[in-house]
Amino acid sequence: MDRSGPRTGRPTLPGPATELVTLPSGVRVEQLVTGAGDPVTVFAHGLAGDVSGTRPLGSAVAGRRVFFHFRGHGRSDAPPGPWSFGDLAADLRGVADLSGATRALGVSMGAAALCRLLTEAPDRFERVVLYLPAALDGSRTAASVQRLSRLLASVESGEAAVIAAAVEQELPSSVRNTPAGWSFLRQRVEQLQRDGLAPEVETLWSAPPVADESLLRRFRGRALVIGCLGDEVHPVAWAERIAGLLPGAELEVYDRPAVLWNNRAELRDRVSAFLNA
Repeated sequence: MDRSGPRTGRPTLPGPATELVTLPSGVRVEQLVTGAGDPVTVFAHGLAGDVSGTRPLGSAVAGRRVFFHFRGHGRSDAPPGPWSFGDLAADLRGVADLSGATRALGVSMGAAALCRLLTEAPDRFERVVLYLPAALDGSRTAASVQRLSRLLASVESGEAAVIAAAVEQELPSSVRNTPAGWSFLRQRVEQLQRDGLAPEVETLWSAPPVADESLLRRFRGRALVIGCLGDEVHPVAWAERIAGLLPGAELEVYDRPAVLWNNRAELRDRVSAFLNA
């Protein structure tokens, strides 16, 4: 890839104004609120993700939308580790409680944190969406472990080209060297250079996200679980297992990876139809 790519073309536009809020735990997290009215939906990103990565999933969701950064991501605090999924669930619940959210969407790590919260407070949300959920037993694929190690090392280097090489692996080959791909790459590199990524995120898997998966059966709201065939980071079996645990859950399985790139409009419509009902 031509490493001059991210430095050419129009500069990245400044992102929308965010704010720091202090949770009951004392941890300050960065959040962005869009939309107005009810219902309120909170969006929880994946490992090493950010607000910009979850915003497309909420673009057609009615009401107020609250996007936030977990500890160690964006401008959120990075308290001393080790961290657990209990900590992430506390971050998620703190944001949800402050905003009055009755609905939630979690991506990968964020979906696992949401499942942890549902085992602790099964009545907290009326509707939830679990998009490409991480395994609840602490399993990680080799591709996932390599991705995080590569990304943390690149951020530690502080070099834009090194970070770009790591982030490029998140893009499907069909998108690389396209305007959309360069835009994503520039935004991600700038965000990671500016805000960093706390190395404590590697400590999250010292214990399974959910100790007793059967507790998910107590959830009495509505759930939509979204998986994908051929995703080496999020095997579809993980989504199928979680859908089988949540009473009456709807399971949607896409037939090729990179759903947010390859099926964005369809995915947006599926999420909004479920959450707006």
